[in-house]
Amino acid sequence: MNWRGVLRLGAVLPAVWATAALGADKSVTIGVINDQASIYADMGGPGSVAAAQLAIRDSGLEKKGWTIKLVSADHQNKADLASSIVRTWLDTQGVDVVADVTNSAAALAVNQIVKDKNKVMLASGPAVSDLTGKACTPNTVHWTHDTWAFANGIGKSVVQTGGKSWFFLTSDFAFGYALERDTEKMVLANGGSMIVQVPHPNGNSDFSSYLLQAQASKADVVALANSGDDTVNSIKQAAEFNINGSAQKLAGLLIYVTDVHSLGLKLAQGLMLVSPFYWDLNDGTRAFSERFAALRGGRKPSMVQAGVYASILHYLKAVEATGSAENGAAVVQKMKDTPTDDPLFGKGYVRADGRKMHPMFLFEVKKPSQSKYPWDYYTFKAEIPAEIAFRPLDEGNCPLVQKSN
Repeated sequence: MNWRGVLRLGAVLPAVWATAALGADKSVTIGVINDQASIYADMGGPGSVAAAQLAIRDSGLEKKGWTIKLVSADHQNKADLASSIVRTWLDTQGVDVVADVTNSAAALAVNQIVKDKNKVMLASGPAVSDLTGKACTPNTVHWTHDTWAFANGIGKSVVQTGGKSWFFLTSDFAFGYALERDTEKMVLANGGSMIVQVPHPNGNSDFSSYLLQAQASKADVVALANSGDDTVNSIKQAAEFNINGSAQKLAGLLIYVTDVHSLGLKLAQGLMLVSPFYWDLNDGTRAFSERFAALRGGRKPSMVQAGVYASILHYLKAVEATGSAENGAAVVQKMKDTPTDDPLFGKGYVRADGRKMHPMFLFEVKKPSQSKYPWDYYTFKAEIPAEIAFRPLDEGNCPLVQKSN
């Protein structure tokens, strides 16, 4: 080859490389990891995978030439297993974003891995507020809810209606203790007092001994700092002890629509709960929920599954805007720079600490006689504006916020 041939080749190669790079950039691999078959499977599980499928379809990116892959895994509520799966995904399977991550201990572990690899975590299922506090990173968005919001919404309202002394039945892992901690602060700040805090194993089936302790305590409120099947079993067994029908109030600090479905309205009626999403809230939530139910045998989406959909949809908008999923922190920054507006959570934004800001709503579970059609479970009581619903930005001790100040 003469020197002119070398020159022509040198001119062509950069264009070829640029074209190849552009093609490689127009791909995204999404990994949904959660509890697929145990205590949190109803509110996340396979339903979160279905929500991710809908988000990919609704993003429109595939019609624009993007390649989007979806993988999923069951971490079995084990932080070490979650860490192992996510490391393998990021190192060998090209996963760019990890979604849902129900289970707070698993989420805190994955949170650090994703930061180290400069990818993205869209946390919908985990509730631990530390994800936007001391454990915040430039690579994580905490979308749906958190323990501070539940403590603020339920803890404050129960104290203000006469529930002064509290007995906590707490799930013995990161989420349970965070929910107990945040609720305790809210109770004390509003003039309440603590009686006792009793931990129980995650995935427990027999709550009788704990509920007997709760009765003996004479506390005004028996607070369930747990979720999923643990909450369902706690409420069922509390009814056997007539706790909610006595002078004591039963407070489920984190209740999902799937929990109410499992309990039935006869047992769940009258429960007060806080949620940023309810399938029957407006035309947008109803339309999405009808499509979701078609994939899930008629089951309506939980707030976690709705959060998976909305967070992935916003993430994909940011990926398209930045042109690539390669730099996770850059994509998250674009998510923060771009206001959110989707049919499930409405208008909002992602705050500097990674907290997705949207209103929360106070609901009361209907009596059986009030329910008119399947999954007609909630009565709307009040809207809690985003800036009141979630912890103030300067109180979370997020290093990102401290640096910006």
